[in-house]
Amino acid sequence: MAEGPELRERDSDGSSEELVLTPAQLIRSLEQAWLNEKFAPELLESKSEIVECVMEQLDHMESNLKRAKHGDLKVSIHRMEIERIRYVLSSYLRCRLVKIEKFFPHILEKEKSRVEGEPSILSPEEFAFAKEYMANTETYLKNVALKHMPPNLQKVDLLRLVPKPNLDSFVFLRVQERQENILVEPETDEQREYVIDLEEGSQHLIRYKTIAPLVASGAVQLI
Repeated sequence: MAEGPELRERDSDGSSEELVLTPAQLIRSLEQAWLNEKFAPELLESKSEIVECVMEQLDHMESNLKRAKHGDLKVSIHRMEIERIRYVLSSYLRCRLVKIEKFFPHILEKEKSRVEGEPSILSPEEFAFAKEYMANTETYLKNVALKHMPPNLQKVDLLRLVPKPNLDSFVFLRVQERQENILVEPETDEQREYVIDLEEGSQHLIRYKTIAPLVASGAVQLI
């Protein structure tokens, strides 16, 4: 494979620096993003740079296969690896599109209220898709139902009609970096809030909103 692709890693002060990954590290980053997106109840930050680098890496792998000798066993093995990576990539993107379609008013509202310097949860293509999806939904509702209703009922608030992501749902996770003093909310009125430590390598079943910042930072991995 070629030299490792370059990603831009954003620091807490909003600046960014180039991070060079090996192909293996790049694929691992894609798999982590895929699992987090698959199991998180909300749409996570877009990993468009990882997606672009993986697509470039796939093109490079395809070029290498064309130059390989026919009948070589390694060709079949590398072909299977390419198909596996393509599956993970397409599944990741498809999962994000499903969430956009499901929660589009809330996602666009969150994007509109994003402060300058804060990373977007949508890629430019996803943002265009979400806006078009919302416009088409509003047009459909007007043509099919709203125009036949009294004037005072012809407006619809999609933010109220479309359910929000359920951040109280429980998720399985594996701890990548040790975390201390994680505040856990009570499950019943009789219980009180309590604090736990998450040891590296341990696995837990916990409410998503409790560990959402840790998913974003990469301290924990959803499984």
